[in-house]
Amino acid sequence: MDGPSGAGKTTFAQELAAQLDAQLISTDHFATWDDPTTRWWPRLVRALDQVEQGREGRYRKTDWSQGFPCIGEGDEVVITPQRTIVLEGFSSARKSNTRLSLAIFVDHPNQQERLERATKRDGEHQREHFIRWQHYERGWFAVDETRARADYVVTSSS
Repeated sequence: MDGPSGAGKTTFAQELAAQLDAQLISTDHFATWDDPTTRWWPRLVRALDQVEQGREGRYRKTDWSQGFPCIGEGDEVVITPQRTIVLEGFSSARKSNTRLSLAIFVDHPNQQERLERATKRDGEHQREHFIRWQHYERGWFAVDETRARADYVVTSSS
């Protein structure tokens, strides 16, 4: 489940995971303002490799409790081998994610509304980060062709 910040992908993913009785994993557990897509990806892949081999996969979330990211110092997450895992968040449906059975792109057509939704969720003090993030994600989606490769595109409303 991929898409831009503030589009509603987390809410949609939570509802889908509940309906499917699936485990939900979020890329928000990994990404930071300075590393939206790259250095953290191998940590997730290592955990998913374990699951693919029928074992529990483990990783530690990024801890934001001090107001800045402490990578790998948050709570431990255990991924259990099961029929369905929902991976949600920015860059989750990237081209290099070869494990996807299905890719859903959640979009919201108004960039300003997405900014307001994200800022309301995470705090006004994050606004400038989200403005930079929106520029980054536009470029990422264009190069990665994420929306075009999605099996389904869901458009959220206000």
